[in-house]
Amino acid sequence: MAAAGALRLLVPRGRLLPPRRGLRLSAPAAIQVTVRDALNQALDEELERDERVFLLGEEVAQYDGAYKISRGLWKKYGDKRIIDTPISEMGFTGIAVGAAMAGLRPVCEFMTFNFSMQAIDQVINSAAKTCYMSAGTIPVPIVFRGPNGASAGVAAQHSQCFAAWYGHCPGLKVVSPWSSEDAKGLLKASIRDDNPVVMLENELLYGVPFEMSEQAQSKDFVVPIGKAKIEREGTHVTLVAHSRPVGHCLEAASILAKEGVECEVINLRTIRPMDIETVEASVAKTNHLVTVEGGWPQFGVGSEICARIMEGPAFNYLDAPAVRVTGADVPMPYAKILEDNCIPQVKDIIFAVKKTLNI
Repeated sequence: MAAAGALRLLVPRGRLLPPRRGLRLSAPAAIQVTVRDALNQALDEELERDERVFLLGEEVAQYDGAYKISRGLWKKYGDKRIIDTPISEMGFTGIAVGAAMAGLRPVCEFMTFNFSMQAIDQVINSAAKTCYMSAGTIPVPIVFRGPNGASAGVAAQHSQCFAAWYGHCPGLKVVSPWSSEDAKGLLKASIRDDNPVVMLENELLYGVPFEMSEQAQSKDFVVPIGKAKIEREGTHVTLVAHSRPVGHCLEAASILAKEGVECEVINLRTIRPMDIETVEASVAKTNHLVTVEGGWPQFGVGSEICARIMEGPAFNYLDAPAVRVTGADVPMPYAKILEDNCIPQVKDIIFAVKKTLNI
């Protein structure tokens, strides 16, 4: 300590010591970035990178977006790149799909994916099927993005999860981010992809800060579509989730770890194409599987995962039936206490884990 003090005294005020071998200077570290800001960064970087990219949707321009995802972009890129539309999802989605067929790369924002039902003919019949029906001669590079699933206190017509709906359709890619790195990397990858991509964000995550690595702060950072991420290593049970329930799984895993149960948490990131290989490898290690999602139980993402595991080599490693944790099989109630009981909670995940482990 004395030597260190003497060293400080020898350095003139206002001057820095030069780098010395054996001393580590602080490198640019990870920073906290909200999902909202991560999406804004991704849009800004891709608009700057490729002049064919443009954003359209309700209130995306002068108002900076209903959720402020496009904050500042209209002032920077102008009316031709950031386009406010009338409240007509079928109309502006059709315009976006036509623009993609003509060689542009539109990002089409739905104020909520519940409103995409107004434009599902354009998304499925026009965007998803055209490349196939044209024998590959007409790609449709378009991104449909916006908040998906339940928010808070917005009742039945604003609370569906559309992961299973759009994941059902060949011709589409479907991504569902959880963290800020997911959001930025998947949006950039989606914009660069030559296929139509449905990006299902979560309104309740927009204001949540996540640690973003130095790598993710780069303009070249992308998250590969179709690749899941192991968020936590474990040995006793595999938890598979996407979007906001990933956080619930990690919280449940922390609680269960205090009881000696080590959960492996997989963040799917992509619904279609699904990275079932990562899930299979995890099940082969843990011998147990619990899927978690905010959507309805029938024909859901968890159902697909369970079917794929049962039909594949990982089935032979299961020591107990797979268990699904889902939203309740009812339209979303408005009352908060009923809403809480319709959405998977941490306690529901813990109960499912103990059930499959028979503890």
